[in-house]
Amino acid sequence: MYDDLVATLRNLRSMYLEWRRVNASGHAPRQRRSIGIESATKLIRWHEVNVIPGLLQTSDYARGILRACIDMTGGRDDLDDAVAARMERQKVLHAGARRFTFLVEAGALYRTVGSSEVMAEQMDALVEASRNPRISLGVIELTARYRCPARGFILFDRSMVMVETPSAELTITRPSEVVTYERTFALLAESAVFGDSAREVITAIGAVHTAHAGGCR
Repeated sequence: MYDDLVATLRNLRSMYLEWRRVNASGHAPRQRRSIGIESATKLIRWHEVNVIPGLLQTSDYARGILRACIDMTGGRDDLDDAVAARMERQKVLHAGARRFTFLVEAGALYRTVGSSEVMAEQMDALVEASRNPRISLGVIELTARYRCPARGFILFDRSMVMVETPSAELTITRPSEVVTYERTFALLAESAVFGDSAREVITAIGAVHTAHAGGCR
């Protein structure tokens, strides 16, 4: 019984990783760890509330996000290496027989990261990504009906879920909990628009950012 308790505690410790420990040696190592996780996954389902999913970020957008993360969580400032590693991760979008479904809350598309120019370019990149046959990109509009409580999370096949909080990264592998996240994702997907409809929403929001930047497209 004691051995089981020790094993359980060790497992819990590995499932809850504080950012201050994860990023103590810099943010690039965590980005490189994602390369291995994502490469070993056949189906990635990703829901984001406040930001664009990392696999769909432009380098300038990623720089803004990672700059904020470094400033908040501390650790070694390896911004350039972290951005490069995040861009390296995106090769997985074009390799193998993997499939990706991304659900992005519209609020994340409006929220300015970096500058309005960065956001306009990011919207163009999302439209382009949505044409990748491996990717299904859904947008949950501001007026979409509320379906269930949820924050951002990533489903890796049917075996693991990752959730980020301000202080830590949670890794969930208990089958019953994974099933709950699968159901949550399905409900959220029912509230999203896909394909041409999603591209129309993204393009319209891109025009808002362009107007704020003082340009024209």
